[in-house]
Parts: sequence; C-alpha cells; structure tokens
Amino acid sequence: MAKHFLLLNLISLSFCYVVLAFEPSPLQDFCVADPASQVTVNGLACKDPKSAKAEDFFFSGLHLAGNTSNTFGFKATPVNVAQIPGLNTLGISLVRADYAPWGINPPHTHPRATEILTVLEGSLQVGFVTSNPENRLITKVLKKGDTFVFPIGLVHYQRNVGYGNAVAIAALSSQNPGVISIANAVFGSEPAIQTDVLAKAFQVDKSIAALMQSKF
Repeated sequence: MAKHFLLLNLISLSFCYVVLAFEPSPLQDFCVADPASQVTVNGLACKDPKSAKAEDFFFSGLHLAGNTSNTFGFKATPVNVAQIPGLNTLGISLVRADYAPWGINPPHTHPRATEILTVLEGSLQVGFVTSNPENRLITKVLKKGDTFVFPIGLVHYQRNVGYGNAVAIAALSSQNPGVISIANAVFGSEPAIQTDVLAKAFQVDKSIAALMQSKF
C-alpha cells in the first residue's frame, strides 16, 4: 500500500513539473503590461490595475488582408502581448495568416506555444515533423472550416495549394509564442555559422552552403 501511495505522489509531482514548465496561471484578474517599466521579469511587468482601460484589451485589424507580395507569398498579422497589453500573463495569442496562390509559411517552430489553426478561405497543405529519431512528417490538406494542431516546439509549415488567396486564423498557447524560421535561423544568423559547419551538417559542398547563406 505504501508503495502505491509513493508512486501516486511521484506521478502527481511529475504533473506539477509539467504545469510549471509553461506559463503560470494568473493570480489576479489581469496584469496589463507596462512597457515603460524598468523591472526585468519573465514576461512583462504590470501597470496599476486601476489605470486599465478598454484599449488595453483591444485590437482592430484582423479583417484587413496582409500584404503577400514577398518572396514567400505569405504575411502573418500577429495579435500578441505586443499588440494587446492586456494579454500579459493570460497565456494566449492570435495570428492572421494570408497566403498568395502557392504561397508558403516556411518551416518554423514556436518555442513557447502549441498552435491551433483554422482555415477561413482557400485550401492549405499543412504539416509538422516529429522529433528525433523518427522525424516523421504528419501532413494534411485543409479546406475552409478545417482545423489542425501543431504541437509546441515542433517544426511545421503551411502552403496554399489553391489558385486563389487563402486565409487562416491561428491561436497560440502563449502571450508571446516566439517564432524560429528554420532556414533564416540556420543560414542567416548574425554572426554567421561557419560555412564548413553548415556544409558538414547538410552534407553538401561548401560552395552550396555559402550560396544558401548569401540568400539570407
């Protein structure tokens, strides 16, 4: 009996550690971010709640199409704590994603958030890659009204596979999910990763690695 009790305690403790690994639950109604604060915290300091106003919890603009006239044919319009200070400590954010025909949101990760994406217009091929050593691609074509989840930290992408524009809304489980674009991070770091390191990592000639770096 004692062994079972100890096992249950250990399991409960492990769940506590899982919870603590993500953003903490708020201990008050809200914590409107104070961008003028000099206090350094994991997140953003709160301003006096008595000074909170409706604009601290408001954003207008998700009805506007993003400009997709770029290399990728893609534009993200984020709505996180930078746009809505009232999101501070609430552990959620949004993004509007616009895709030109055959436009892509290149492979990337969100280090602090799981993403759930819903297609509003068009059709998207989406996918994510599981972690080592399996590295299995899980992919599906989504149509209007379909929803897909990208687990936290995993490399994922979206591609418009239609002949018209596509639009999606994604919710993320962090006030500031962050984004790491794989190609840009690897080939466009500052200072640059040594070319011979990239050549060996990607099993290509140094000239190919240098060419890729020049693109970023």
